[in-house]
Amino acid sequence: MRDLLPLIGPTGSHPGGRSAMTCRYRCGDACFHAVPNTSTNEYAGDVIAGALGRRSMMRAAAAVTVAAAAGTAVVGTGAAPAAARTAERAPGAAPESFTGGRAARGLRFTPVAPNTADAVTVPEGYGQNVVIRWGEPILRGAPGFDPDRQTAAAQAGQFGYNNDFLALLPLPGERGRQLLVANHEYTDEILMFKGYDPAAPTREQVEVAWAAHGLGVVVVEEDRRSGRLTAVPRHRLNRRVTATTEFEVTGPAAGSALLRTSADPTGRKVLGTLNNCAGGETPWGTTLHGEENFNQYFANASRTTDARYGIGTGATERKWERFDQRFDVAREPNEVHRFGYIVELDPYDPGSKPRKRTALGRFKHEGATIRLTDDGRPVAYSGDDERFDYLYKFVGSKRMRHGSSRAAREHNLTLLDEGTLYVARLTGDSPAIEIDGTGRLPADGEFDGGGTWIPLATATAKGAVSHVEGMTAEEVYVFTRLAGDKVGATKMDRPEDVQPSPRTGKVYVALTNNTNRGVGSNAKADEANPRNANKHGHILELTERRNRADATSFGWSLFLVAGDPKDPATYFAGFPKDRVSQISCPDNVAFDPHGNLWISTDGAQLGSHDGLFGVATTGGRRGELKQFLTVPKGAETCGPIVQDRRVLVAVQHPGEITGATVENPASTWPDGPGRIVRPAVVAVWRKDGGDIGV
Repeated sequence: MRDLLPLIGPTGSHPGGRSAMTCRYRCGDACFHAVPNTSTNEYAGDVIAGALGRRSMMRAAAAVTVAAAAGTAVVGTGAAPAAARTAERAPGAAPESFTGGRAARGLRFTPVAPNTADAVTVPEGYGQNVVIRWGEPILRGAPGFDPDRQTAAAQAGQFGYNNDFLALLPLPGERGRQLLVANHEYTDEILMFKGYDPAAPTREQVEVAWAAHGLGVVVVEEDRRSGRLTAVPRHRLNRRVTATTEFEVTGPAAGSALLRTSADPTGRKVLGTLNNCAGGETPWGTTLHGEENFNQYFANASRTTDARYGIGTGATERKWERFDQRFDVAREPNEVHRFGYIVELDPYDPGSKPRKRTALGRFKHEGATIRLTDDGRPVAYSGDDERFDYLYKFVGSKRMRHGSSRAAREHNLTLLDEGTLYVARLTGDSPAIEIDGTGRLPADGEFDGGGTWIPLATATAKGAVSHVEGMTAEEVYVFTRLAGDKVGATKMDRPEDVQPSPRTGKVYVALTNNTNRGVGSNAKADEANPRNANKHGHILELTERRNRADATSFGWSLFLVAGDPKDPATYFAGFPKDRVSQISCPDNVAFDPHGNLWISTDGAQLGSHDGLFGVATTGGRRGELKQFLTVPKGAETCGPIVQDRRVLVAVQHPGEITGATVENPASTWPDGPGRIVRPAVVAVWRKDGGDIGV
């Protein structure tokens, strides 16, 4: 393999909001390490710095909506339509159509106040229950949970640890039941085992952790009278996928010499999936799962390609390499190339083999979400959750077949293997001198601009072609970050979840934070990432040209700039800032049936716990943001699902506070004092049986 990676840059600072324990177990202290991306590509913060101001952003969004409705092209050059440059308003002023009155439909609840309660706090008039906890048995023969006698065999039949992404799918023929699919991102061994010694884990502890990673599928049943949702153990569709389950590698990198190992000389079979963060659902009935911080599980790396992915040169925190040589890069150099992909699972077939889709590239996938083109081809959006890394999309070349026949299902399970992989380059439309890193608006009053999707490689049934000079197609798919470096993709502030609106087609990108922006020799603010030392994050609204999912250009604006609404650097799509909830560190996003965007947070920096928020994206109350719930001490809000009558969230890593142990817990959620703290899924509903927020 040619040396495609520049030297590693200076060590970054600790990110705001996360405890040292969170950084240690979830991402291997990624933000304490050098920033992996040392390319000279433009930083999105600098792009934002050159874009229109927030007032223009509001106007441009309105103009784009009108243009899209009229069938005209969305400007992709960074220039705002003339109609967007009229009727200037002062920053923070209400849209002309705002008249007070009721909140947007779906957001008519009393906002939860910021708090630090060791509980899930919901609005007045709403009830809640724990749907399923870590360790609850879901497979036939699995024993009840006993934290003092936990074994790998038991854990393999129980609900896994640190639930993240959630999907709730229909279950035809079983009234009142649905199929819950969950990611189990990572393990907190120090909160799982009494007397845990990080320097000397036992084989049993390591194997329990392997079994606690992965994916879970469990049938859930609703109580129509109360709104409660409960797990159905031992159902025939219940399933666990762990770090030792066999996966199939598909797509253009399958069989590559870069993926062959001593245990798998074919390069087509992989054991397990690791650090599954967010995900997505497909229109053909499968789920997608993003392998994110996989780097932390691999030890003793030395190649520049490994450094670009943040893989360490010494021992790992968990010491798995002591028990399986595949986690030792020095002994098994290609095993690490088999992680960092989007995984596709068929939850309706518990005997099916999960697939790793190499055509979507290898990086720290937060997740993948699907939008169909006008002619029925899948487009998958995905963010690379790393400071200064990139935003991607994959455009499939084969059309989805409708129906539930075996032929249609088998065809649709090939859709993510052929198509073109792109990376985003954003440009702003304001002079760079006007972007000073404070979040102050440029002279035109808005952060916005245009962008281009740059092709990296195209996969067909006959083979794959690279569009990156100096890299083969196989190298593009295995070292996708390096391909993005070479074509000049825009450095972003940790692009995480990406969601296309099912109503408007606009695409929303959660950029959680980047405290390294503008610090030392790191890239400074740009128009798409306009704040140096960005500890609160923002949400970008992207509109594909002519609102076509397969377009190669787009317009963008900052929809929301997070933080304390009293901070002049914050922005809520032009909605009055004295009428919104405070928000920090947006992470997962989802849409409700009314077209509102719901945002879960991770590492909030405003003195209160993380939570779930709803915000209107259209109409006179666009930008009105309200907090719906908060989670317990040390926890993160993950995997939101918002249905007509129910909200689900994954409460991840409760009690994950520096210094906490099993013996000295920082949280007693969900079962109270004297019981071990357990990640869990929570359902929330209106006590009167009505629809959420109506």
